[in-house]
Amino acid sequence: MRVLLNIIWLVFGGLWLALGYFVAGLICFVLIITIPFGIASFRIGVYALWPFGKTTVDKPTAGTASLIGNVIWIIVAGIWLALGHVLTALAMAVTIIGIPLAIANLKMIPISLMPLGKDIVPIDSRPSYT
Repeated sequence: MRVLLNIIWLVFGGLWLALGYFVAGLICFVLIITIPFGIASFRIGVYALWPFGKTTVDKPTAGTASLIGNVIWIIVAGIWLALGHVLTALAMAVTIIGIPLAIANLKMIPISLMPLGKDIVPIDSRPSYT
């Protein structure tokens, strides 16, 4: 079922969403100081290509630098990305088939707001940091 949902997701918005994250990542790589944001953008882009079967977890080693980077990210890009995910989720939720896609879009909001200090892992292999 995950493969089918991922294929539908890819066709109805996932590809364009991922391309947007990849372009943003390339721009961040050009502006040397924003390379960590570029890496985070590429991680989210890969997640946006094939989101079903994956989840996000906090990195236990994330510290103050991640917090400061996330504050900068929210101000510069996070709010707009989250708003885009909400609007896309509303459009996808119009049909019954689109409801799981809308839920996946809403699931991406926390990582689009604060990508630093997070890992994207398969659901079956969630690490336990206890």
